[in-house]
Amino acid sequence: MTLLRDIRYPTPSELALAARALADAHPGPVRLRQAGTSRGGRPLWLLSVGPIGRPRGAGVLVVAGAHANEPVGGATALALARRVLHDPVFRAGRGWHFLLCADPDGAALHRTPRPRSLLDYHRNFFRPPGPEQPEWAPSLLPPDRLPPETLALTALIDELRPVLQVSLHGTDLGGSWVQLTRDIPGLAEPFAKSAAELRIPVETGASDAAGWPSPGPGIFVMPQPGAGPGGAFHPEDTRLSTWYHAHRYAGTTAIVEVPMWASDLVDDPAPHPDPRGALRVLAGRLTADAALVARVRDRVAVAPEPGADPAAGVGGHPLPGADGDAAADAAALLRAVDWTLALIPRITVEWTGAGAPSEATAASIGSIDAFGRRLSLRAAAMLLRVLRAQGHPAAPGLDRLVTGWCEEFASRFRARPIPVAAQVEHQTRTVLAAYERLLAEGLDGAAGPGRPAEPGGTVNA
Repeated sequence: MTLLRDIRYPTPSELALAARALADAHPGPVRLRQAGTSRGGRPLWLLSVGPIGRPRGAGVLVVAGAHANEPVGGATALALARRVLHDPVFRAGRGWHFLLCADPDGAALHRTPRPRSLLDYHRNFFRPPGPEQPEWAPSLLPPDRLPPETLALTALIDELRPVLQVSLHGTDLGGSWVQLTRDIPGLAEPFAKSAAELRIPVETGASDAAGWPSPGPGIFVMPQPGAGPGGAFHPEDTRLSTWYHAHRYAGTTAIVEVPMWASDLVDDPAPHPDPRGALRVLAGRLTADAALVARVRDRVAVAPEPGADPAAGVGGHPLPGADGDAAADAAALLRAVDWTLALIPRITVEWTGAGAPSEATAASIGSIDAFGRRLSLRAAAMLLRVLRAQGHPAAPGLDRLVTGWCEEFASRFRARPIPVAAQVEHQTRTVLAAYERLLAEGLDGAAGPGRPAEPGGTVNA
């Protein structure tokens, strides 16, 4: 299976088979081992590439599949592993480690391996609520309720002490951007060059990073522990996520986002004429759209199983089911619907409150517009899956709503598809550039400029 030329996104089982084949073909430098087990009993596979014996200095940990609805990361992880394997410069003395899918249970429920349109993508959409996402769980749950996927990931960070942790993410529609837990000087140039060559817009005003320092277009540096709010539109505190767990070992984390469909509207640096007015309009639309979904949700007989409060977390709670477990799948989908609908009022308050920006670029407002559209659309799409499975009489009406929203979303943003190969290549180039820049700065696992000699001061301690 040649993933880079295939139009589909690989499933976790396909990733494991391809990784096993790579390890079997190169038994010295390539190893595959199980790094943990998901709540649903699925294996968490770690592919490692590097010298035999103890690597020199800290290596790299690449995390794919942390969000179930962002499938490109697994293909990128395999592409990176092959690139590193055959490039002695990147293999020189350090280990590269690839967690092929951090949430295989969620990936099993998000069943869109070959989406040809936004509607096709949303037909079998799933994204777990925040407490059920491996990277976000520490920001929403007490330590004794963390899911095994999170515990496996933090254990890998403790074991490997990576100089660079990379989390591979994707967005449905928009542009590419990078979030960093510490600045990586010089990354903006190769990132922008790669995006331009592959015709991927740079999301210069990403709503995920609203208010964060930006040392270059599409590059955003997260707040440091104790520095203030974690982000205007995050229900979670980014500083409590697993992204900061590497800081205790003087590591840096980069989150590399790439779109499935591109829109040049998120790359427009022109000043927006009335940001606060635009945000009031967007908040009103989001509130109205969410109300439409909530009215249908109230008619659904099936509810999440007892104790499965999406605001409280997953400790001991039901999961996406084993393949064919329709009741567990429905409960997981409805928990995600409820989480998303509960999040929306907080977001609209942020958009219309005193802290709303008086100055913003067209790109920033475009990114916020896309963010709001996808929230209500995702809730409706996941609810529709439950209604269809039930044969519920409200399903046809909600189907028309989801179809219309997808068509409007694509039309408003003039969406154009980005080939899977281009998504993978852009993420691969960005990861390698980040690693090269860290080494150029002397940040290779030993104390150096901008890095503490001893770990400490982390939020996740």
